[in-house]
Amino acid sequence: MRYLLALFVALFLSSALDAQVHVNLNINLGSQPVWGPTGYDYVEYYYLPDIDAYYYVPQHRFYYYEGGRWIYRTSLPSRFGNFDLYNSYKVVVNEREPWRNNETYRQKYASYKGRHDQQPIRDSKDSKYFVNKDHPQHNTWVQQQNNGKGNVKSIDNNNGNVRSMGNDKGNVRSTGNNKGNVRSAGNSIGKGNGNNKITKGNNNRNKQGNGKGNGNDKGGNGKDKK
Repeated sequence: MRYLLALFVALFLSSALDAQVHVNLNINLGSQPVWGPTGYDYVEYYYLPDIDAYYYVPQHRFYYYEGGRWIYRTSLPSRFGNFDLYNSYKVVVNEREPWRNNETYRQKYASYKGRHDQQPIRDSKDSKYFVNKDHPQHNTWVQQQNNGKGNVKSIDNNNGNVRSMGNDKGNVRSTGNNKGNVRSAGNSIGKGNGNNKITKGNNNRNKQGNGKGNGNDKGGNGKDKK
């Protein structure tokens, strides 16, 4: 029975991992060049009909025909100096080594030469493209992501002491040890102050609990001691 259960769990985890890998392989927004067109979560190649060349997104390479063969470089040669990547048409081609079928692509997309009706990623206001490090909004997006997560610091030792700090809409600091002593302070938005204090709650010889808390509320001033 245990063997069957372990086998079932292993198969489930394997399927989940495969699904995650599949999803990751089919989204490469962060790797696409900002001169690439919007609307594609995954791109392997662009065909550039204006210059009859290709761009390989995963390795950031241009493939073009020169000297009787197809070669690749990280940039275009000088003869394409007037070619505007941002203002030219790009055809998404998710096929391995598409230049081997270049004649087919050249004929199929000959009518796309001179078209300028694609929006480049650089100009998109869609936040999903901000993950791209070359997008103008990328740094702002990173800061927003960091602020959303907040800052967390924790220290733990053998005595069970814990200290944590976190920022969201308020600041929280707490310390605790294995005897049950806890101290916390929290800030929130309120018009009044309220203080309460509870000390010395002993249930038996081995249990002690002290609590002290300060918090702002909407009520007036009040103090309760017990």
